[in-house]
Amino acid sequence: MRLPPINPYFVIVIGSISVSSSAILVKLAAGTPAAMIANYRLVFAVLFMLPIVLLKYRHELKLIQRKDWIFSTLAGIFLAFHFILWFESLNYTSVASSVVLVSLQPIFAFLGTYLFFQERFSPAALISMIIALLGSIIISWGDLQMSGVALFGDILALLGAVMITIYFLLGQSVRKRLSIMTYTFVIYSIAAIVLIAYNIILSNPFIGFPTSHWWIFIALAIIPTFLGHTLFNWALKWLSTATISMGIIFEPVGASILAYFILGEKISYSQWLGGSVVLFGLFLFTMGTARKRNVTISKKIK
Repeated sequence: MRLPPINPYFVIVIGSISVSSSAILVKLAAGTPAAMIANYRLVFAVLFMLPIVLLKYRHELKLIQRKDWIFSTLAGIFLAFHFILWFESLNYTSVASSVVLVSLQPIFAFLGTYLFFQERFSPAALISMIIALLGSIIISWGDLQMSGVALFGDILALLGAVMITIYFLLGQSVRKRLSIMTYTFVIYSIAAIVLIAYNIILSNPFIGFPTSHWWIFIALAIIPTFLGHTLFNWALKWLSTATISMGIIFEPVGASILAYFILGEKISYSQWLGGSVVLFGLFLFTMGTARKRNVTISKKIK
């Protein structure tokens, strides 16, 4: 295999920083409905991808089977509600708590494969799952002591993790038959349509936002979406899935650091302790399941 044009480990660092910015950008757009922030993130992402898809991948769109359209539609719906729930959680709880809890997605993913595909766990995987879930309990308990509102935000973040898990389970078979560009374009387009309909039903305004918020919408479409997940997908050619996963798992660390310097958010003792326990559990879990291929844990959206 020829040498990569750029050091892939450097790319992972850039990707980790990029996805860590997602929660920060959402917080900076405070005052705009969470569903509308999610709406424009995906709308702009689709618009940026449209010329490339039409020029190079148009033939793939014609070959998508009816079954794949059904699963893609369902996956897009759950992706849309992942963004709604996760972005909304940031209105109630801290960046640290929200991002750590939504990062439990790999745990929910493997629970899903156990229920629907009879996937078996090793004792080490079960122990690491218990450790990660214990950390989430520590975070939620600490937030409850501070504010019931913060606990509500934690619950929304956990529900967001469940939504993204279902999205992955529905989309994994479709992804095997489509290129990453075509698959992402279809899913994002469906999710964007769902979000547009959702915002219409809620009578959320589509215009009238500050200019700075429009730049934030564009930044969300570019930085965490393309500079984050696209770079991770590129690095998969040169690095193992486990290595990519480590970059994603440390997203909560990057998000917490950015939140401290940009938003002035301080991290409580329970968030430090619970977050450390969650990350340790996820580290063990990812290492123990790195060879599993039936659930993709290296493509988590933020």
